[in-house]
Amino acid sequence: MIDTNATLEKNGWWSRLKQGLRKSSDKLNDGLKTLFIRKKLDIETIEELEELLILSDIGVETAAKFTSKLAKEKLDKDVTIEEVKQFLATQIETELTPYAVPLTISKQHCPHVILVIGVNGSGKTTTIGKLGKLWRDQGLKVEFVAGDTFRAAAVEQLQVWATRLGIPIATTQAGGDAAGLVYNALESAKKNGCDVLIIDTAGRLHNKAGLMDELKKIVRVLKKLDAHTPHDVLLVLDATTGQNAHLQTQTFKEMIGVTGLVLTKLDGTAKGGVIVSLTKKHNLPVHAIGVGESAEDLRPFTAKDFANTLVGLELEEG
Repeated sequence: MIDTNATLEKNGWWSRLKQGLRKSSDKLNDGLKTLFIRKKLDIETIEELEELLILSDIGVETAAKFTSKLAKEKLDKDVTIEEVKQFLATQIETELTPYAVPLTISKQHCPHVILVIGVNGSGKTTTIGKLGKLWRDQGLKVEFVAGDTFRAAAVEQLQVWATRLGIPIATTQAGGDAAGLVYNALESAKKNGCDVLIIDTAGRLHNKAGLMDELKKIVRVLKKLDAHTPHDVLLVLDATTGQNAHLQTQTFKEMIGVTGLVLTKLDGTAKGGVIVSLTKKHNLPVHAIGVGESAEDLRPFTAKDFANTLVGLELEEG
């Protein structure tokens, strides 16, 4: 039996994903239409396709791998643009499938502690709000910690989400001790039977030494209460930064360690293919992607949906 509600929900998310990735998809499709005007696949077209994939931020190594495989299968043979799109979708899906890992909340932890990191403006606070809604809607008891004490706007923004969702939030005065706030919040969350504790952090990457010290201090105080915390360190990246996302990922990995990625603002960039190069280069899972402002526009990352949408293939029924 077909679950009608599930089908409608699937189609609803597909529509948002399609709209959100339109800039990336249109750029790739326009390039493919220009390239594949000849029937037979020749070396010149293969080279131009490789360049197009690199410009889409898929990555030099991956672009070369894809085009080499296509040449091996189809060089000097008739090929249609639809066949090329299907080929690319399959290759992208294959590359991404090992990295499309949902962020699951373990019932063994009480609470499951998630440290959210990323530069200012990446969408950290909004992502926390959206994840909080997702888990609250699943019946979990969620609490927020406004650990970016240097930006009053960040605290206020998270408070808006907390009020809207009815989620408790721990705050301190502007410029207060973030580590002390986090310690008290975890202590309280343990007593309250909280399922998920989501901690916002500062993202002043221009002051790397200070930021590193603060993040390390937060981790140290968490471990005083529970040696296994944080259970996840979630790096939120703004997809519109393109290749700069690689630098941010490397920097935060070296600073504090990263267990997974969330890509936001994919609707604002033509370089959505950066997800492919990020996963391959840094060997990190993508837990979720964001394609808009509403809570429904952040969803668990699925390789097939992303690959098909990026190359402009329609949703498969069933």
